Amino acid sequence: MKKQILTLLFGGFILAGTFAKTAVVYFSATGTTERMAKNAAQALGADVIEIQPVHKYTDADLNWHNKKSLSTIECNDPKSRPAIANKIDISGYDTVVLCYPIWWAYAPKIVYTFVESQNWSGKKLITLCTSGGSKLGRSGSDLSKFAKGADFKGGKDFTRGSGSDIKKYVDGLLK
Repeated sequence: MKKQILTLLFGGFILAGTFAKTAVVYFSATGTTERMAKNAAQALGADVIEIQPVHKYTDADLNWHNKKSLSTIECNDPKSRPAIANKIDISGYDTVVLCYPIWWAYAPKIVYTFVESQNWSGKKLITLCTSGGSKLGRSGSDLSKFAKGADFKGGKDFTRGSGSDIKKYVDGLLK
């Protein structure tokens, strides 16, 4: 009897490993995108991974009224790729839900740093953003060009969406 139970448990663990795994990877400078990403991860039953910048953005760095602020300089330089402090490995995931704020109608350049550093072969990519007014725009499709080999499923602005709204949207994309 004990052998049967152990065999069933072991088999269950093996089968659980064969199901698709999802990661919610996010960058947030102010906490808004972090809240959305954590709500999404909880609703999706996904792992959550933060993209941590080497240089933490200050309020002055994020001042979009100042043409010399760090975020403005980065956004105006197509080659800018800010360094990431933590190592992120998406190799164990089938689907990556990438969450970021919109800066000047695009994803922050550190998100490009992340996307370009990963092997996207055979992975599904979904982008979600938070925005003060620009909406998702072309940011998701732009990022997907740098995610070589990814199957880009789509993206949406979820500044005001709940975890259950996000789950419904993501599940619809993955059908």
